[in-house]
Amino acid sequence: MTSPATNEMASNAFPRIKNVGLSGVLVSFSDVLTESANRAALAFRAELEKAAPPGITETTTSLTSTFVVYDPVRLPLKDLRAYLSKLLTRENWETATLPERRRLWRVPAVFGGECGPQLEEAANLAGLTPERAIEELTSTRVRVMTIGFAPGQPYLGSLPENWDIPRQSGLTKQVPNGAIAVAIRQLVLFTTETPTGWRQVGRTAFRGFRPESDSPFALRPGDEVQFASIDEETYASIRAKDKTGDGGSEWEFLP
Repeated sequence: MTSPATNEMASNAFPRIKNVGLSGVLVSFSDVLTESANRAALAFRAELEKAAPPGITETTTSLTSTFVVYDPVRLPLKDLRAYLSKLLTRENWETATLPERRRLWRVPAVFGGECGPQLEEAANLAGLTPERAIEELTSTRVRVMTIGFAPGQPYLGSLPENWDIPRQSGLTKQVPNGAIAVAIRQLVLFTTETPTGWRQVGRTAFRGFRPESDSPFALRPGDEVQFASIDEETYASIRAKDKTGDGGSEWEFLP
């Protein structure tokens, strides 16, 4: 593993430590999304949260980076960078164990039809029939790689390589809350009505953002999701009866 000291001389090397503003530091493991870089970001953040060094006030992750907010009065920047550098060299974070108490969510979803109007188009780009596309989308367990763009909104990946399909050249004016959209080997499970350049292939009754709850973000980075195909009648029944936001889903802790 390349040391952070070397990173100062070779800006293209990883892992990389960069100052952000007056009270932030970004630890990046890659500029390209890979499973190992996402694993490193999640595991490194979990270790920081566990160690809880005085002066670090907040941490979060993106797809391939860990962001650290610190109090420069309590923790000088040079001391923080030295601490992070030492921690980075302690192990290979790209093969590190993922955070504890991750959950596996099994989420019912309708694919195709009015709930997934672009399934056929997306399947064609992936070299599949719509039926085979549904099989792949429901048989692949995807990780919550990060939360972003909208409150509680997960980016899920990675799908098989044939799902490395581009975004649309234009925007869909609006997809609904619970929509499942696909692009670049990832799925987004939308938590609000919004325009998007990703293709909508399905929909769930799952609410990822629950502002009325003590834990408004239902999913956490590192969780895994597996979709289960249901018909529109079952989906309508779940929506009519569900009061929790789980949308008929079930979860369990991963080993």
